[in-house]
Amino acid sequence: MKPTRKSPSKSGSAPKKTVAKKTIIDAKKPFVKKEGNKDDSVTARDKRKYIDYKIKVKKGDPLPSFREDNIRLNKYLSNAGVCSRREADVLIETGVVSVNGKIVTELGFKINQGDAVQYDGETINAETKRYVLLNKPKGFITTMDDPRGRKTVMTLVSKACRERIYPVGRLDRETTGLLLFTNDGDMAKKLTHPRYQAVKMYHVELNKSVAKEDLEKLLNGVDLEDGKTKVDKIEYVENGTSKEVGVEIHSGKNRIVRRLFEALGYQVIKLDRVQFGGLTKKDLPRGYYRHLTEQEIAYLKMTK
Repeated sequence: MKPTRKSPSKSGSAPKKTVAKKTIIDAKKPFVKKEGNKDDSVTARDKRKYIDYKIKVKKGDPLPSFREDNIRLNKYLSNAGVCSRREADVLIETGVVSVNGKIVTELGFKINQGDAVQYDGETINAETKRYVLLNKPKGFITTMDDPRGRKTVMTLVSKACRERIYPVGRLDRETTGLLLFTNDGDMAKKLTHPRYQAVKMYHVELNKSVAKEDLEKLLNGVDLEDGKTKVDKIEYVENGTSKEVGVEIHSGKNRIVRRLFEALGYQVIKLDRVQFGGLTKKDLPRGYYRHLTEQEIAYLKMTK
């Protein structure tokens, strides 16, 4: 399997494509960037595109303002998932929406943060949905907080938005790569539910060469303490060593990739998640995060 190396491209220009003869990943999507190579260096331009987890980049920060004060009532209803903005206008005109106990029929009416909005007698919570993608570095555990004082992934995205977001799934402390955060409970359940388990792709480096017969075993299934588990696809990384393989898997079991290889007598030296649910690490340096685009959010919602 050949990692596709791409340097950041200017906006509007099409990235060059490297066609691999043997790969489990769409050639249009980058698979992995190895540590220590020039391609991993973070340019000043890259730093302007993202917020580092240590230092917030004030100048050139492209992230939107998250202030929602003085927003239109119809937008508030739409953000809450009650209906579309156009339908919200109809509800407002019919007098079934109230703000702070008073019925509002004025189109274009604006509300402030802290105002109590009710529709048909029920109070509405219109917290804006956020979707944040992190390229996790080593040394951080996937938990909201840790009583032992260890570093958690929440410190890496603490400045992403004012809403409280949560990690979707887990990456263990020494595993690097893509981790999604959101406050969209429906989205999180969909991506982690066994029926709709999101496909994940990993770049795995082992302590010794991987035998071809072991690749077959992983494809056919390996018996673990919590049941038989198999990978969807697995191949050697093209132009890599025989100790490196690319793995595609949809199982959401805890530490599943490490446990599969350990069951066959291997030790995982490096484990990097390079793709999650169709999202990739393209132009996202290690330790940085970004907000998903509207197209990416729509894609995740449509994925079955």
